[in-house]
Formats: sequence, C-alpha cells, structure tokens
Amino acid sequence: MSALITLWNKESDWRTTATNASSGAYGIGQSLPAEKMASEGADWQTNYQTQIRWGLNYIKERYGSPSAAWSFHLAHNWY
Repeated sequence: MSALITLWNKESDWRTTATNASSGAYGIGQSLPAEKMASEGADWQTNYQTQIRWGLNYIKERYGSPSAAWSFHLAHNWY
C-alpha cells in the first residue's frame, strides 16, 4: 500500500477537488478526463470513496498493482 500512498500523495495530496492546471486531471487519482469517475458514482466530484474506488480499479486494469503504477510514474511523470 505504500506505493499507492506515495503515488496519490504526489498526484493530489488525497484532495477530492485537486485539479491539474495543465491537463485538467481531477481528484484523488487524477482522472483524465475527470468524468471517467462517473462510472463509479454520481457523486464522483466530491466523494472520496467513489474516487478511491475508481482509482483502484483504474490502477488494477491498467498496471496490475499500485507498485507497477508508481514505477511507471517514476519513469514518465504521469500514470
């Protein structure tokens, strides 16, 4: 779990309303586009549980694990 904590500390500092000024990525897991999180719930803009659920699913589907997502982030400065 430390990789996930480190990743999301860097991406959003765990703020539900964190917005990347250049890309528009939004929320704890920095969804791009932000509306992707709506697949987990209508309250995606403010509910930390919805955002975390979306982020964990995204990481699992794309990278397999938080450690792999963090490794990718270290190499590319995004995930």
